[in-house]
Amino acid sequence: MTKLILSTGNIVSGGPSIIRKPGAYRSNLEFTNSLRSNFLAAQQDYAPDSELQSNGNGNSSANGFHQETEGAGRTPLSLWTAQEDGVLFVPRIDWSLAGLHEEPSRYQITVKLFFLPTASISDRGKYASEALDLVLQELRAPSIDLLVVSFPGMSFDGDCEWEADKLNSSQGNDDEEAATWPAIEELQRRGLAKDIGIAEFGSEKLARFLKRVQVRPTVDQINIKNCCNVPPPLVKLAREQNIELLVHSDCTDILSKGTLRELLGQGLQGAGVLADPETSVEGLQGDLAPQWVVKYTAVVRDRGVIENKGYFASADLVEC
Repeated sequence: MTKLILSTGNIVSGGPSIIRKPGAYRSNLEFTNSLRSNFLAAQQDYAPDSELQSNGNGNSSANGFHQETEGAGRTPLSLWTAQEDGVLFVPRIDWSLAGLHEEPSRYQITVKLFFLPTASISDRGKYASEALDLVLQELRAPSIDLLVVSFPGMSFDGDCEWEADKLNSSQGNDDEEAATWPAIEELQRRGLAKDIGIAEFGSEKLARFLKRVQVRPTVDQINIKNCCNVPPPLVKLAREQNIELLVHSDCTDILSKGTLRELLGQGLQGAGVLADPETSVEGLQGDLAPQWVVKYTAVVRDRGVIENKGYFASADLVEC
């Protein structure tokens, strides 16, 4: 089994095509488009001079592959990815370029960790530590201000706020969420996260959750895109428990197995990491199991400007 770590790099400085667009531009599109852009940039950066291709207009192209032929002429995988201690980084990361422009204390750093449905419940503590370590290394920061956890199977959808709150009460898995939370509490106790929070918890879910945890979340993020307002019972409970309610536009189904295979496959939109038995194109073989996605944002406190924003994701590649 091979562990894959995918990264977008800083998408704020990556160009307008991968920065969040206004309106209904959801984070799964931002995430996948950013990954594609970073994969292509790495293939260009690490392409041998002999791989430069003519684009038919007299100009050179170092994109690492022919646009019209799947898998042909791609930059070798070994050049633009890196294998470290059993982990394949896609693309390779130059950690010497990591870090914020100013002292970390000048930033408000928020991290949102998405546990994916294919992830092992018992390994969530390890996943949380891995994800946060990568973010801290990328930003060269000793800690973050807020860590928000998104559990699978949770949403906040309905024709009105009352219906959304009612439907939410039966979503997710109370036992699994409560069993995971001590690992998140431990990250706070270690001083790695000042505050910890949850996402998509309605009034009934939140009330049950609070009875089962030692350290209560300070934040509850909800997506009310299909509702008019925050449900009054949730507003009341949050006020009583001193929990801040924040609205977000993140997609809960941020990385499916199919999307990941498309991102890494041999198609024209893929990075050419995986083998294609139908065309006999070589590459990694096996079944992909996405584990987690982490989104991080660093905002300059005194200016309110986002300086650094990006994503990491992890998946296991199990040989068939």
